[in-house]
Amino acid sequence: YAEVGECLVPRRSGWGEIVATKSAAGPRSPVNEDVIDTITWIRAAETMRLWRVDVRRVRWPHRGAPPPGSLAADCRWLAQELDWIVAQYPAAGDLAREVRELELQARSIVGDPLPRPQRIGTCVAVTDDQGTVCGAVISRLPGETTLICRWCGTAYGPERYLVLQAFQPADSP
Repeated sequence: YAEVGECLVPRRSGWGEIVATKSAAGPRSPVNEDVIDTITWIRAAETMRLWRVDVRRVRWPHRGAPPPGSLAADCRWLAQELDWIVAQYPAAGDLAREVRELELQARSIVGDPLPRPQRIGTCVAVTDDQGTVCGAVISRLPGETTLICRWCGTAYGPERYLVLQAFQPADSP
């Protein structure tokens, strides 16, 4: 949303160039109205505030409303409570959908595509005393150095990359 704020100022053309706008009459707006039509900071702040209030109400019913805070503070608080939200919060799916929608709207303005996970291979961890191999797909986002299997939780740090590579099935890419 900090980047969205930077997009509010419309791009200017060079000196003396005529710029066509949507409306034929009147001066040019000092803000990019397309950005305002697409997304508003107030909507995002209100949405995250309402989710913070509801999570706090469900988790700690004896406490009152949270103290006033900014969009960043509400997002930080929700991120700190994410483990509980995933495990215990009944409306976790709705919260995730709304946050995803806000993120996609903001990314549509700033032109920043979501990072795509890179498939590394399959998990080679033995999961029981009978020698059963996990076999779940392991992927990583660009910049991640430690790979963690989402199925069995095995972590593969840089020192274990060769082990992971050596035991991949012969038909894997």
